[in-house]
Amino acid sequence: MVSQLLFGEYAEILEEEEQFVRIKCFYDDYEGWVQKNQLTKVKGDQILSTNEYVGVYYVEIFVNDRSGNIPFAVPLYHLKSERLQFGNTQVRYNVPEDAVWNTEQKPFNKSNLEHIISLFLDTPYLWGGKSIYGIDCSGFVQQVYKMFGIRLLRDAYLQAGQGSLVKSPGQTKLGDLAFFNNEKGRITHVGIILEDRQIVHASGKVRIDTIDEKGIVNKETGERTHQLHSMRRYF
Repeated sequence: MVSQLLFGEYAEILEEEEQFVRIKCFYDDYEGWVQKNQLTKVKGDQILSTNEYVGVYYVEIFVNDRSGNIPFAVPLYHLKSERLQFGNTQVRYNVPEDAVWNTEQKPFNKSNLEHIISLFLDTPYLWGGKSIYGIDCSGFVQQVYKMFGIRLLRDAYLQAGQGSLVKSPGQTKLGDLAFFNNEKGRITHVGIILEDRQIVHASGKVRIDTIDEKGIVNKETGERTHQLHSMRRYF
């Protein structure tokens, strides 16, 4: 698995085979193969945009009148509509007003960032994951930044080509991203810089560790786990 589509996210079909299709995600242009039966084809006028997302751990949704749950950071569309039709799928939300996260009403600040991090903490690491049920390092920072209206690409090395360079660790601010490389110099990891020389990142699980001018030190073991490559700013 290289990435995930969350419920309500759109993709373009690039190639079709008998049971699988190759798609390109609208949000970050990421490409991959997915089973046909996991998608619903929609008409052009059913492609909606939104600045509202699930703002709590999960909420209830009805898909073709069957109840289910959708997790934090899933997009929400036209909540005041009684029902929405996407191809042959009918959607009805049951989302309390205080469970909606509107990116236009939730500016980036310490309090809002801490709320998001609190929902992700201890989420198990999952290669290609993008949700609170399992997530990887670049999926984690992408989802956090999405909640503040900033669109990051999917992989860490791609995200390192966005934003502006922060020249030294002493110049970092809350919310900057730190990137880390492997022994070959390739960027393979990313995390969000917090205050007091701390960083939140997905490594085994979403966790908070210590960062210095050399990289990340695991708070529990004292082991240096990641070598610092660069830091970038997006706000």
